[in-house]
Amino acid sequence: NGIKLFGADGFKWDDAAEDDLEQRLAAPAALELDSVLEPEIDASLARFYLEHLERSLPEGTPLDGLAVALDCANGAASPFARQLFEDLGADVVVIGDRPNGENINLDCGSTRPERLIELVRERRADLGVAFDGDADRAVLVDETGALQDGDSVLYLWARELQRQGRLEPAAVVATTMSNLGLEHALARLEIDVVRCDVGDRAVVETMRRDGILLGGEQSGHIIHLGFGSTGDGLLTAVQMAALVARADRPLSELAAPVERFPQILVNVPVGSKPPFETVPSIVERARAVEERLGRDGRLLLRYSGTEPLARVMIEGRDQQEIEALANELAQEIGASLGG
Repeated sequence: NGIKLFGADGFKWDDAAEDDLEQRLAAPAALELDSVLEPEIDASLARFYLEHLERSLPEGTPLDGLAVALDCANGAASPFARQLFEDLGADVVVIGDRPNGENINLDCGSTRPERLIELVRERRADLGVAFDGDADRAVLVDETGALQDGDSVLYLWARELQRQGRLEPAAVVATTMSNLGLEHALARLEIDVVRCDVGDRAVVETMRRDGILLGGEQSGHIIHLGFGSTGDGLLTAVQMAALVARADRPLSELAAPVERFPQILVNVPVGSKPPFETVPSIVERARAVEERLGRDGRLLLRYSGTEPLARVMIEGRDQQEIEALANELAQEIGASLGG
């Protein structure tokens, strides 16, 4: 469903490099081929990849006896997930591992985890993992059937790295969409959260700039620069499974410190998109909202990249309060920017 370009350093190309290539390809006679080359398949690479994932864990088989349910989204994880977890000693049941070229993400995977939730409850599994189609994301299902998203994964992984003395500096990177509950839970461990724009490329750029080892998105796209340059759902899955096995405690209990703050998102039609900080009435109303929320809330204003909309997102402890504040600010934006 797309092309991802990586440089010799193993990291994704930046926007400028991709734009330059697109311009070159758009030129007349940009590329002339005398023949079409069929790629050679190196079967040894699959084993090399699985061994890389297994080496990311402590020696031995730390998943012995762990009951794990996997949903491969009929995608890229399908040839690998069962073998990986069985090699590590887990008791595995797998769904969504029959790709036919048309059923990727179809009623399965991280965006549709309902079947996996039922399977975890039915099999009384210790852990469920749902991948997305290209397997760079993974979300968890705990033993109760509750979904644990990327915020939970970031908290659990950061806490484990801190315990091992390997989280230096004591910080993670998260996007503007991660719940404020993640910040509060990590703050109790004296771990900072550095926010960035949405998208794994922004996450990686911020991590590299600030020398931070771990980062990710609420969607389950998690990056550990000690193991790779981009998200890998299978890596996330085995790391979280090993964490649960070592803790000898249920996942629901391990993730409990991340208490989700209520959130509301209001879309406001606008006729123009000036920077919010250049509109005094919006600045004044936004400042009043932030003062009202204090440390127990968060305001995010941004424009849609594809529609004539401003987005007002507020998190706080009280649902009714944040709804009222969001609507007040939305009315001011609508009056000022004329949808």
